[in-house]
Amino acid sequence: MNSNTEIKQYKKKIYDGYKSFQNLELGVDYKEYKLADELNRVPAYTYPVSDEEEVQVQTILQEDHIISMHEHTFIAPEDLSEFYEFRRQGRDWTAFEALSKSGLDVVFENFMDGTAMITSQAGWKWSDVIHDLGIRFSDIGHQDMVIKAERISDLYRAKEEGKIAFVAALESSSMIENELDRLDVLYGFGVRTMGICYSEANQLGSGLREPSDGGLTVFGKQAVRRMNKLGITIDLSHSGDKTAMDTIETSDKPVTINHAGARALWNTNRLKPDYVIKACAAKGGVIAIEAAPHSTVTHKHPAHNIESFMEHFEYTANLVGIDHVAFGPDTLFGDHVGLHTLLSGKLSIKSSQMPNMQRVEYVEGLENPAECFPNILRWLVKKGYSREDIKKVMGENILRVLKETWVK
Repeated sequence: MNSNTEIKQYKKKIYDGYKSFQNLELGVDYKEYKLADELNRVPAYTYPVSDEEEVQVQTILQEDHIISMHEHTFIAPEDLSEFYEFRRQGRDWTAFEALSKSGLDVVFENFMDGTAMITSQAGWKWSDVIHDLGIRFSDIGHQDMVIKAERISDLYRAKEEGKIAFVAALESSSMIENELDRLDVLYGFGVRTMGICYSEANQLGSGLREPSDGGLTVFGKQAVRRMNKLGITIDLSHSGDKTAMDTIETSDKPVTINHAGARALWNTNRLKPDYVIKACAAKGGVIAIEAAPHSTVTHKHPAHNIESFMEHFEYTANLVGIDHVAFGPDTLFGDHVGLHTLLSGKLSIKSSQMPNMQRVEYVEGLENPAECFPNILRWLVKKGYSREDIKKVMGENILRVLKETWVK
């Protein structure tokens, strides 16, 4: 880098040092677990750019809306052999310090309800999901940097006040079972985005791991219409292809694919075929590219890294246009690869393990929600993307969809 160029770091969020549940008494109110290092678990990685390019990156972080459409901001236990016990106690720690340095203005928090195991080992139980939402928002209510976002104005207010808007999202609707009004209850708790399925079939439709996809059910169509009326953005990331297409057709409003990639680059059901991506965009929706380990790999880049991730981004942008792409890295704080190994029987990741894929210990440069977006920005600036296009994919495309799907 050119040492003659002064680089001013973007202004960090207003963070007062709060740690999750510090208002409670350790050993009395909750059990302590040694958590993964939220900032230095793996060696830091900065995508290489010039000083002049870094100035552009820092300016964008300072001035434009930076939105992640899909994350898990909890901190996993360091010892993953404790994970099931950790999840059964029903209390997740949020990485507030790391988030303060992430550059994010809005984060869609997807919790961990596929592994909500207070009452069951299967996840997605109604009482466990409600417990999970309540505990996280109770913790958030004791600090000031992260704010609960329920309206569009909250997203803009967070940026103006140097805070982070926290959008509650659920990856599946399985917990509503056949009770339509539970969608209203979840909306009341603050949920603003919901997936139709999490890989396996439920009352609404079929997930991507099912051997056959019967499409959206009659109840599923009723649920889609109710979500439209309530102002819940619908997501298709884990839905089967026919269920996804049925949902796009049934919905009166745009829908999203908030963490996936292009199946044309890597033939696994976890990624989306061109015709689903095109249909989502034609409806006015947005496709956000994910970075969870061993997901967005390509034949050109079989070892998952920022280059394979951005290859999925460019392919999708070329397919449907820059107005319909964004980023939903789907990362967390802790050993993500280790968690996938531990939970492989519960998650839709086995099908993505192609023979020529090179396994990695972590995705360099995209390790967690704090590291992703500065590096994504550096990549975009390095490749010569215009400021206008960067603004779109960093946040404006997502904001457009939310303005069409949320209550104003």
